[in-house]
Amino acid sequence: MTRADTLLNTKLYVPQPRAGIVPRLRLIEQMNNGSKSKLTLISAPAGYGKTTLVSDWIQQTGIPVAWLSLDEHDNDLARFLIYFVTALRQVDENIGGDVLAALDAPQLPQAEILLTLLINDISASGNQVSLVLDDCHLITNQEIYDALDFLITHQPPEMHMVIVGRVDPLISLSRLRVGRKLTEIRSSDLRFTNKETKAFLNGLMNLD
Repeated sequence: MTRADTLLNTKLYVPQPRAGIVPRLRLIEQMNNGSKSKLTLISAPAGYGKTTLVSDWIQQTGIPVAWLSLDEHDNDLARFLIYFVTALRQVDENIGGDVLAALDAPQLPQAEILLTLLINDISASGNQVSLVLDDCHLITNQEIYDALDFLITHQPPEMHMVIVGRVDPLISLSRLRVGRKLTEIRSSDLRFTNKETKAFLNGLMNLD
């Protein structure tokens, strides 16, 4: 039995959008435009509909998306990388096989070596893939953020990453902003507009 065999598969499921949600077409369009950048960051406190927005975007666009719901137990670098690679393999099983084998070895190779193998696999596949990391605020291990920084810096054009959380991740966001490789959706964007408020009160709540 390998470490990958002990993963909780439900952490890799894309949540289904709730029934009766207010259409957020402006945010869906923003995410569509952001998919051309390296990273889309959705950062806001609890209750702002971050996960709902991303799951609705996935359903509407029909693009291939790998999903990983994070929790506090994923702060071990090896465990995080196994989940990360396994999530990508839900979209393309040709990605990351050698990386998983290396992660199952008694001695963990350097993270940059593993990520280089992974980046090369994604590039060689030629397939477009987006990967969503949900609840990223539960990750506090700087080693993991350093690995994400390396990956985002060198990720091929076939890959796009979406990070969802209540606080900003500990990666080099300023460098991505300067390079115009970052799309940000924050509390001010997630708040209802007047039109969306009317749709909620009149359409969903049946109020006048």
